[in-house]
Amino acid sequence: MQRVFNFLTGALIGSVVGATIAILLAPASGEELRAQMQERAQTLQTEVKSAAAARRAELEKQLAAMREPRHS
Repeated sequence: MQRVFNFLTGALIGSVVGATIAILLAPASGEELRAQMQERAQTLQTEVKSAAAARRAELEKQLAAMREPRHS
């Protein structure tokens, strides 16, 4: 029983120390971090849409070429 209590006490103290260090060493505030993440997500979404549109145009061009009658 003493071992379990010592383990739980150590885990609790380690968690508190780890959380404190993480907060103190964080490069930006929560609000700034959320704004950066939102901006990156929007940039990624724009890039994915652009890449998808380019690929779609390429595939439509290939499909049109395949539909053209062949001249032998």
